[in-house]
Amino acid sequence: MADLTTDFIGIKTPNPFWLASAPPTDKEYNVRRAFEAGWGGVVWKTLGSEGPPVVNVNGPRYGAIYGADRRLLGLNNIELITDRDLFTNLEEIKRVKADYPDRAIIVSIMVPCEEEAWKAILPLVEDTGADGIELNFGCPHGMSERGMGAAVGQVPEYIEMVTRWCKQYYSKPVIVKLTPNITDIRKPAAAAKAGGADAVSLINTINSITSVNLDTMSPEPSIDGKGSHGGYCGPAVKPIAMSMVSEIARDPETRGIPISGIGGVTTWRDAAEFITLGCGNVQVCTAAMTYGFKIVQEMISGLSDWMDSKGHTSIEDFKGAAVPNVTDWNQLNLNYIAKAKIDQDLCISCGRCFAACEDTSHQAIAMSENRTFSVIDAECVACNLCVNVCPVENCITMEAMAPGATDPRTGKVVQPDYANWTTHPNNPSATAAE
Repeated sequence: MADLTTDFIGIKTPNPFWLASAPPTDKEYNVRRAFEAGWGGVVWKTLGSEGPPVVNVNGPRYGAIYGADRRLLGLNNIELITDRDLFTNLEEIKRVKADYPDRAIIVSIMVPCEEEAWKAILPLVEDTGADGIELNFGCPHGMSERGMGAAVGQVPEYIEMVTRWCKQYYSKPVIVKLTPNITDIRKPAAAAKAGGADAVSLINTINSITSVNLDTMSPEPSIDGKGSHGGYCGPAVKPIAMSMVSEIARDPETRGIPISGIGGVTTWRDAAEFITLGCGNVQVCTAAMTYGFKIVQEMISGLSDWMDSKGHTSIEDFKGAAVPNVTDWNQLNLNYIAKAKIDQDLCISCGRCFAACEDTSHQAIAMSENRTFSVIDAECVACNLCVNVCPVENCITMEAMAPGATDPRTGKVVQPDYANWTTHPNNPSATAAE
């Protein structure tokens, strides 16, 4: 059977599923329930420095985006870091770690961008026995207006500076949590690496307003008639997260830095995809808030079953396996040809493929008088839109044409030259000299 044991920057856990720093990890009661359910680790909800208390709103804190079946696709939150006393949190962390030595407890921290503030809190956290810290450089709301969170994460120089402070005053692993609210995620990742970070985690939430109440004319969630931007998470952000993870995993300047993947992980398959893109583990929030802590049991069993089916005995067997296949557009093989194919036995004659292709694409699907749909090979450019709009899984598939076949659009023979693609004349990146 597959072994899901994970060693992430020297922190060993029974599985790669951690709970992200968020409401589910705000206190001892929650974390104990999470560990009993089977989670491999938690990142404790972000602690702030001793001083004026953090005050959260006493009203709605979440906005949502739903699918047609009211399945939660995205969650927006305006909650701040923990509003519980610092020393209460520290005492609870110490107790839980003592009772669950085989599980990871990482402490998320956010304090002012001043050396003394970090120097003061780090020894207190180290005394708890926690396995490491995560620097919250990603929170896009509330705290960023105070010069913390994403306000730090958007300035690589600050990231490197604070990371160096933490490596100086703290002896255990330091993870830097990155904000997606930036043009090029590789810059802050490189800064974290330069500062000595043991790992990066990403993505934090995306700046967002999910909806506007058209009766009160205020953004949701609405607090006494006013709303504010918040942090967006959930299944909808997964594609953004995976792209950013892949950029860090394959960039020469950041390649090799351990990555904890965050962003829309809801199933074992999501976790597996993040791991193939270079992540050593994954962090989960919205799925737990939607379905409860026991969802991790489905994630564990699903990932284990899939690994068994593929012959993988450990996470390391497929970690980063997809990274070599992530490339720039100009490296794609323009000689590759595929065509859509409709399985008439599965087709329900809904006509979605025809409407989409006829109105918005390449007029490559024909409809007969008895509503039988077929692909016009000469017009099909394999854009895949018909596959995506078809409500029946596997009814429409894309089939590659064998080398030597004739492309109906051009009448030319398809002769892929995979081995020499970097110098092939059809490759936009190839020079005239080549």
